[in-house]
Formats: sequence, structure tokens, C-alpha cells
Amino acid sequence: MLGNLDEVFGFHEGSLRLRIQRQQLLASNIANADTPNYKARELDFAKALQGQLMSTGNAGSLTQTNPAHLGGAGASRPVQTQLRAASQNSQDGNTVDLDIERAAFAENALHYEAELTFANARIKSLLAVLQG
Repeated sequence: MLGNLDEVFGFHEGSLRLRIQRQQLLASNIANADTPNYKARELDFAKALQGQLMSTGNAGSLTQTNPAHLGGAGASRPVQTQLRAASQNSQDGNTVDLDIERAAFAENALHYEAELTFANARIKSLLAVLQG
């Protein structure tokens, strides 16, 4: 039963973790808007989620063909961040555009809330089934 619950909520858990990481990254960009030579960073959410699904076995599993091989399920891959391209030139070399960062922050928060709503609906449907 526990394995089935992991499968049911694994996607939601991974998505929420990535949304939190992206939110922290965007908050860091906003906080460093006045720091000279600070380069704005971004997280490619779709790519990171795909990598996470592949590493946990939700989107496909790895076959262990030799006992000496390391298992693929449960291995976590570090989330790769990339530098955001500068949308405007600045004298101090800072690439943070507050308008873009604030919009991305708000959009990510909205997606986070939506993911929580989906997970909550899933929990309520499972409780309804259990209660008969």
C-alpha cells in the first residue's frame, strides 16, 4: 500500500519541491537586484521535473543488468540552474530585471498553489474511497 501511495503522490511531491527551489532562486535574484556583477539565475522547471521523474522511476525505470551497478530508483539528481540572459544592459554588470523576476515569482507562487490544490483534491478523493 505504501508503494502505491508513493506512486500516487510522487509527482506532486517532486513538483512542489522544485517549485520551492525555484521560488528560493527567484527570491535570491530579487534580493540581489542591487549587487554589482550579480548574475540572475533561473531553473528550467520542465527539464528539472523530467530529470526528477526519470531518477525516481515515475517516468520510466532503469534495469539493473549487473549486481555491481548502482540502482536508478531513488537516486536524486542535482537541480541545474542556469544564468538568465540579460534583458537590459547595466553599468554594474548586474543582470537582474526586477519586473521579470517579480512576474516569475508571482507565476511560480500561483503554480505552487495550484499543485497544492491538485494534491489536496487527490487526498480527498482517496479519503472518500476509504470511507466508503
